[in-house]
Amino acid sequence: MRAAAEPMPMPAGTAPQSDWRTLARLAPYLWRYRWRVGAALLMVTGAKLSNVGVPILLKDLVDRMNIKAGDPLALVVVPVGLLLAYGLLRLMTTVFTELRELVFSKATQGATRQVALQTFEHLHSLSLRFHLERQTGGMTRDIERGVRAIEALITYSLYSIIPTLVEVALVLAILGTRFDAGFVWITLAALGAYVVFTVWVTEWRTRVRVEANSADSAAHNHAIDSLLNYETVKYFGNEGFESRRYDESLRRYQRSRLKSQSSLSLLNTGQQLIIGIGLVAMLWRATAGVADGHLSIGDLVMINAFMIQLYIPLNFLGVIYRELKQNLTDLHRMFALMDRPREVADAPGAPELHTNGPVDVSFEHVGFAYESERPILHDVTFTIPAGRTVAVVGPSGSGKSTLARLLYRFYDPQQGTVRIAGQDIRAVTQASVRRAIGIVPQDTVLFNDTIAYNIRYGRPGASDEEVQAVARAARIHDFIVSTPRGYDTMVGERGLKLSGGEKQRVAIARTLLKDPPVLIFDEATSALDSANERAIQAELASAAQGKTTLVIAHRLSTIVDAHQILVMSQGRIVERGTHLELLAAHGAYAQMWAIQRSHQQSPGGDQGAVH
Repeated sequence: MRAAAEPMPMPAGTAPQSDWRTLARLAPYLWRYRWRVGAALLMVTGAKLSNVGVPILLKDLVDRMNIKAGDPLALVVVPVGLLLAYGLLRLMTTVFTELRELVFSKATQGATRQVALQTFEHLHSLSLRFHLERQTGGMTRDIERGVRAIEALITYSLYSIIPTLVEVALVLAILGTRFDAGFVWITLAALGAYVVFTVWVTEWRTRVRVEANSADSAAHNHAIDSLLNYETVKYFGNEGFESRRYDESLRRYQRSRLKSQSSLSLLNTGQQLIIGIGLVAMLWRATAGVADGHLSIGDLVMINAFMIQLYIPLNFLGVIYRELKQNLTDLHRMFALMDRPREVADAPGAPELHTNGPVDVSFEHVGFAYESERPILHDVTFTIPAGRTVAVVGPSGSGKSTLARLLYRFYDPQQGTVRIAGQDIRAVTQASVRRAIGIVPQDTVLFNDTIAYNIRYGRPGASDEEVQAVARAARIHDFIVSTPRGYDTMVGERGLKLSGGEKQRVAIARTLLKDPPVLIFDEATSALDSANERAIQAELASAAQGKTTLVIAHRLSTIVDAHQILVMSQGRIVERGTHLELLAAHGAYAQMWAIQRSHQQSPGGDQGAVH
């Protein structure tokens, strides 16, 4: 059994992608801003040309420092020329760099927003099965790191890697044309050794990074899961247990981070050793050239300036490469989320569901299983005529709630067909199917926002007057206006600031506001007291007038007026008929009715839901 804190796995059958393939996935998002990319590259080239011009200028000025002592030119020409030229080149480097930032920032932010939005939309398009299995804490961390990785990859590529490569090419060209090939070969050897060593160690460190990410996600999962279940933790006094679990996750993360730090120290030391050897070799050759008279003092100054100017960004390039590898790992994990297959998908070119006026709903020989070895529904067939109400009753696990999930097309049945208005819901768009259905679930979860927001979620464009009207119909308006902030009252995480009955009345108001042609009441009044239940039941009956309604119930007293009642057991319909017909049949329904009536009449009895 997988531990609860284990980070969300990659999609089954997904092989690790190469870094180039991950970059190729990112490229189309930047292609929209291609002219900005081109302009930014021009700015990069201009900045590096200005930067490379500084050592050349220093060489010429040093070689001209043969003016006799006391000559006025020594005080005027040389210092003024040096300051003006140096200042101009440095200014141009800064100007080109800032222009690059100005031109390209929109491309960076635009690509990041587009990828994050597509990931968000894709997660919403995945099936209910994925969201029941997901671990929210680890998944949100994957998305956060992936979004940051996009910005880092673009920034490092355009602002560090490409400029450094341009500068290396310019320096090599100057060394090869002004001096002998020995300087070029020393530089290339140092660069080659540096790159090979950096890649080798960084590949090893990438595995450490993946391990650290997994430990980080596990710790985050522990924290989020524990805090979301705050009340359960308190009920059982398990604060210490939760702290120990979280501490163990943090210990694993700490060990991974320490291993990462030690490998980083090894990488930095090796890089500095290679850079030092290359720099010493270049200066030794230049010094020998000056001693032999082949090179001037200015040449020595220029070579030294080139090496310092080249190795400073090259040293930083080692850090950049490590970050690129780490960010590619993070980005691949987010792309893996985008690659999760859709279990339920619209058929190509699927039309909208047509719902002109009242519609009928039918299940035709439906068979379904969440897992192949445990079937839930067996050859279920029934029809809800347009404008009529059908209730489904039965013990827990008989498949009642599965009917609602199939009607909403959270899953597709393995056998049979579900139809709305005569149309196979697999042949039309999911969005149009869900627009046609409203549900009041047994377990109501609200957004951490205001009461008005949660009611208006049924129809986001509804006016305040419409929101208040459905709140009155759901018998929650008086409660809302009695609170200090009224409809602007915050409901808390998952609506935990409201009681179960208050949350359920908000859900009823939300569905009434949506006003769809098909209604599903899944134990819609289970959290209400008897007085409010009777009042709300009347409102629900009024709301269901002229609508096709599926009622899933445990309390039989709430569905006695249904046009037809289906009794389910072990995924099969075992009885069907009106309330009176089923009582007269003296079958399973009559037995359930007798049990609930006896519970209601016994001292201290309740509504007697059958489980």
